Amino acid sequence: MKRHLAAAATATAACLTLLATPGVSAAGTAANPYERGPAPTQSSIEALRGPYAVSQTSVSSLAAGGFGGGTIYYPTTTSDGTFGAVVISPGFTAYESSIAWLGPRLASQGFVVFTIDTLTTLDQPDSRGRQLLAALDHLTQRSSVRGRVDASRLGVMGHSMGGGGSLEAAKSRPSLKAAIPLTGWNTDKTWPEIATPTLVIGADGDTVAPVASHSEPFYESLPSSLDKAYLELNGATHFTPNTSNTTIAKYSVSWLKRFIDDDTRYEQFLCPLPRPSLTIEEYRGTCPLGS
Repeated sequence: MKRHLAAAATATAACLTLLATPGVSAAGTAANPYERGPAPTQSSIEALRGPYAVSQTSVSSLAAGGFGGGTIYYPTTTSDGTFGAVVISPGFTAYESSIAWLGPRLASQGFVVFTIDTLTTLDQPDSRGRQLLAALDHLTQRSSVRGRVDASRLGVMGHSMGGGGSLEAAKSRPSLKAAIPLTGWNTDKTWPEIATPTLVIGADGDTVAPVASHSEPFYESLPSSLDKAYLELNGATHFTPNTSNTTIAKYSVSWLKRFIDDDTRYEQFLCPLPRPSLTIEEYRGTCPLGS
């Protein structure tokens, strides 16, 4: 009897240890090894800063190859292993400063984020796509924080022509885990070749890249089998992504977490599909995700 009681106590202790160990389920099987940070809540994904303290380092245009330099934002901790990464391009005639707010906001949620300048402010989407990929290569192969990055879990974002560039990058490199064009502009309206989960964000008041001729056809042309979503911002303009925006941030964080980190804890914010609200004009998407 004593042996049975001792064995039961040992088994109970083992189960409690498993339940208390991050990344381990009650069944004793390894959970998702890419989960980073505590379980998310509506307030945590809307917060100006996530759970990670963030540092930053600059990459000069002289040190950059194939893009114009930029700023890398990264979680300061070294105890959580490597992180997924995303590179973000500005739009036509714009500089890195126009999308810089996304750097610390996304990095504090558990990503390495590289906001870049392009070679010239007049570069077209195809060039910006190549520059996004060049910046990813720099980040994973030559940057001072390359040891913090998981090179197999990468994504791209961009505003306007940078958003069009993010589609070009995803088309060229199918291994990318996520793409998010922000009020994207491109002369190419159809993207059936893309295999990267893509969140298209448009604005109802966009007169530069109207959703009817840009974001909507971008979304509709993506393969029906692809994990994809279309978020149309309410009361927004083409330049809304250039300033801190909670709706853009919360859905970008959720999309990047779900597909770069394969973190299903964030699926609750994407499925069921968000309903129209004061900040959302329309939301379309494929649910369930990852099926």
